[in-house]
Amino acid sequence: MAGHYRQPFPNQPQFSAFMKPCRFEGEVRDLEIEGTIPDDIDGTFYRVMPDPQFAPFVPPDQWFNGDGNISAFRIKSGNVDFKQRYVRTEKFTRERQARRALIGKYRNRYTDAVAFKIRSTANTNIVYFNGKLLALKEDSPPYALDPETLETIGLWDFDGQLPSLTFTAHPKFDPITNEMVCFGYEAKGDGTPDICYYSINADGKFTETVWLVAPAVAMIHDFAVTENWVLFPLIPQVCDIERLKQGGEHWQWDPNLPFYLGLLPRRGAKSSDVKWFRAPNAFPGHTANAYEKEDGSIVFDIPLSDKNVFFWWPDAEGNAPNPQEIRSNLTRFIIHPHSSQLELPPPTVLLAEDVEFPRIDDRYASKKHSKCFFNVMDRRLGTDFAAVLPKMGGGFPPYNAVGHLDFKHDIYETYFPGPTHFVQEPVFIPRSQEEGDGYLIMLVNNYSTMSSELHIIDTKRFTEPQAIVKLPLRLRPGLHGNWVDGQDVKLDFA
Repeated sequence: MAGHYRQPFPNQPQFSAFMKPCRFEGEVRDLEIEGTIPDDIDGTFYRVMPDPQFAPFVPPDQWFNGDGNISAFRIKSGNVDFKQRYVRTEKFTRERQARRALIGKYRNRYTDAVAFKIRSTANTNIVYFNGKLLALKEDSPPYALDPETLETIGLWDFDGQLPSLTFTAHPKFDPITNEMVCFGYEAKGDGTPDICYYSINADGKFTETVWLVAPAVAMIHDFAVTENWVLFPLIPQVCDIERLKQGGEHWQWDPNLPFYLGLLPRRGAKSSDVKWFRAPNAFPGHTANAYEKEDGSIVFDIPLSDKNVFFWWPDAEGNAPNPQEIRSNLTRFIIHPHSSQLELPPPTVLLAEDVEFPRIDDRYASKKHSKCFFNVMDRRLGTDFAAVLPKMGGGFPPYNAVGHLDFKHDIYETYFPGPTHFVQEPVFIPRSQEEGDGYLIMLVNNYSTMSSELHIIDTKRFTEPQAIVKLPLRLRPGLHGNWVDGQDVKLDFA
């Protein structure tokens, strides 16, 4: 009998067990809830996961090379409705028509089966700005979506204003001016050292554009913004265009490259105004926040590791750390912007735990913060690793708790969801004007049921869940998400 053989996903950790692609689109109304959701929670939690619709044709593939699949949880009057839909990128639509994968290695167009105009998977972050959802992947412009239906509007260049070929996955939002502060690296194409910094006002108009040249063609995954400055931390994963042309990886760890931290005035800057501060070779993670002190110095909080966190991209000799030995401590740098000394003073370790995905009360972005929330791996908390490890799959960094660090009162506490659970990035929902008063919301992987849960924590009772929302399916671990207040968006379930 004639037929078509559909290639299965490879038997590799990044496509197995909990990491098996979800590939679901649809909606589920009135999700099951344990506990109670307070009526003052009214809005939508959006998040995105890399979720390949087809098996890769150039294995092994990275777990975050999958298609962007947007999850939306509408919470109102104590109820939760769920909707999920893929971003219709050029890659997604062409592969769906071909019924197979066409894109090759992660960020290497020379390995593709066909030529793409835009290779974006739109799978790293999802933000709300000026009436639209923007699905972000840092190697391309955003894709715009309707926040009520999740329908893809299309590639978004801000009505022709976007000067860069790339757009950060981590724009920052000024809570006072409502500006979206952004940048793109490799901004003139693969392997270029160019950075383009830009700021966009609340009406979508570009107000600042500055072109910079980085000291290395290195990854700049996240950045930080203060009232008057912009900070660009370079990860010592470097790109070489000749390596790409030979079919190699986009990134390669350089153990000899310093940790560079670029500093640029936020407004009215010229290219020559950037300063590149240096520290010993290290891997900077997602930024927590940065702000200015009264003396003009800058406080910059960020998880920092002395090892290559992206161990699957080793150095030129093939050296990579054992994943079990990688730790990122929450660290604080003090930067003096007008100093002629470009060697940074040694940072202070704020918390000697393995942390990542830090989030603050976003109303304090670029201002002095006193509270920080984050994922943490704490092996003292009672996780049943014998039960969890065989069901995890591979790729996504494992964290078994959410931490809360109160700098003002020197308090550290954790929320531990259970012995067979790992957590994803927490997102803060404000309740009052007090900093950090509100709720944390996050997806949790339940390895005993092999399904996903949405956990909500009252920050005043941090160690216990306010509510646990049960999903009748397993959502692949994602990267980032954000909360949008119900006054701004009312998700459409018509």
